[in-house]
Amino acid sequence: MFKMPFVWGFLCLVLLLTSSCENDLKDVEKISSKQLAVPVDISKGVTIVYSDSALVKAQLQTPLLYHYKDKDYYEMTKGVTIIFYDKSHIETSRVTADYGKMKVKEKLTELKRNVVVVNKNGKKFKSEELIWDQASKKFYSNKLVSMQDLQGQVLYGTSFISDDKFLNPQFTQATGNLSLSQKVAE
Repeated sequence: MFKMPFVWGFLCLVLLLTSSCENDLKDVEKISSKQLAVPVDISKGVTIVYSDSALVKAQLQTPLLYHYKDKDYYEMTKGVTIIFYDKSHIETSRVTADYGKMKVKEKLTELKRNVVVVNKNGKKFKSEELIWDQASKKFYSNKLVSMQDLQGQVLYGTSFISDDKFLNPQFTQATGNLSLSQKVAE
């Protein structure tokens, strides 16, 4: 009598263990048989050079670049720097941001968080967002923007548009303390 409950208990334990292991193995086989295709390329320490007619127009640098192939865009989550050059390969402006996203088909680059631009005249532009339209060669923002010149004068605007060299900026609802000096012709 002592052996019979022990045998039944042992058989129940074996059946319980093998059935639970079988289910786990089936789940593992299902997961491993599926092809997991991740449509993203990850690159580190990236420099992209933009050129036109063998002239370097701009250079993009980022420590980490994600390329989402299925949606055809690039994402720079660890920051980005874009340097623009003139025909003589002299730097005309530099843009830095904590985050960037390049939409290939739309030819748009969105820069976000701590966006800072310095042009060749030393004017510094700051915003939380800046969009570069490659087709029109214009930068714009619909967020608050500030511009500081070398004398420390600051101009603020609710939105902004400029050429890619940041030499002809246009602000919407501009405010600031600027001293304007003009010579009046007699």
